Amino acid sequence: MKLIKKLYWAFILAFLYMPIFVMIAFSFNQSKSRTVWTGFTFKWYIELFKNEAIIKAFIVTLFVAIVSATVATVLGTVAAVGIDAMKNWEKSVVINISYMPVVNPDIITGISLLLLFNVFKGWFDFEFGMGTLLISHITFNLPYVILSVLPKLKQMDHRVYEAALDLGCNPTQAFFKVVVPEIMPGIISGFLMALTFSIDDFIISYFNSGHAQTLPVAIYAMARRRVSPEMYALSTIMFIVILAVLLVVNIKATKDEKEMRTKREVK
Repeated sequence: MKLIKKLYWAFILAFLYMPIFVMIAFSFNQSKSRTVWTGFTFKWYIELFKNEAIIKAFIVTLFVAIVSATVATVLGTVAAVGIDAMKNWEKSVVINISYMPVVNPDIITGISLLLLFNVFKGWFDFEFGMGTLLISHITFNLPYVILSVLPKLKQMDHRVYEAALDLGCNPTQAFFKVVVPEIMPGIISGFLMALTFSIDDFIISYFNSGHAQTLPVAIYAMARRRVSPEMYALSTIMFIVILAVLLVVNIKATKDEKEMRTKREVK
């Protein structure tokens, strides 16, 4: 039975990660062939950093992802605190409304934002670009942050906040010194989700990016002709960086959890 379980997990992992490992391998292939290995080279990585269009799209993607994830995390955390303070029926209604964009197809969100921007464009003189792109990403990132922070607020003992007020903290001090540290895992999780979805997004960016092309949109434009090995190199770099970030976050979370257990055992 144990052997079957191990084989099953090996099959699942191979099914999930084999395409990525094939892509990584062919990012070092000398030729552009997608079927024949002709030799090892770093040529495509060198060509990647010479491609101004890809580098520009990558910078735009990174800027939009970081800014939108940060703004969405701040707004989403504040919104989650407000929702948590609501009455039961009000909380249920607002949570369901907040959850709708998550289950909504991206095509609906993208077209809705496009129409909204066109309405505002009739009132104000602006062009589609970085501004519309940032607003779009903040909009679809917000629900993920709210839904990541709310469970941590639910788990938190609210009497700790009240105790901080009794001990002399004002509401602002109590929030930042008591509430924020308690819900920090949810905030970090929401930020990472927002960052990942923002980097990965194509449909919403495609409709609202204008002249500020993100990496997925730029790759789509290039892939209509042919996928270059430079894309394999870029995807490999992104995969390794994201994997490294996840490993660091998980190791830190595990270390913090062990320290907390140690402190509880000492007490």
